[in-house]
Amino acid sequence: MNTEMIAMTLIAHSGDARTLAFQALQAAKKNNFDEASHLMEESEQAAVKAHQAQTDLLVAEANGEKPEVNVLLIHSQDHLMTSMLAQEMIREMIQLYGQLQNK
Repeated sequence: MNTEMIAMTLIAHSGDARTLAFQALQAAKKNNFDEASHLMEESEQAAVKAHQAQTDLLVAEANGEKPEVNVLLIHSQDHLMTSMLAQEMIREMIQLYGQLQNK
């Protein structure tokens, strides 16, 4: 298992998920909810790739391979959690923008 490669994969896909979610928020602010929905779907796809990298790490550890825990790995987990939180909050914000538009 290459812990550094898994960490970098987590960082890359988590970063993509977060960036796409914020792009979706910008689209919603402009009342472009179709684009916002499309971007959130892309964000979710990137998040799935990040989760798969994390799952690979967990499976390897469950199979007896001990990952080297270093700052890079911890940093990658931070990226994943931050992007997940951003997605959750942005979903709510998009919904609020939609409600404002309908008033």
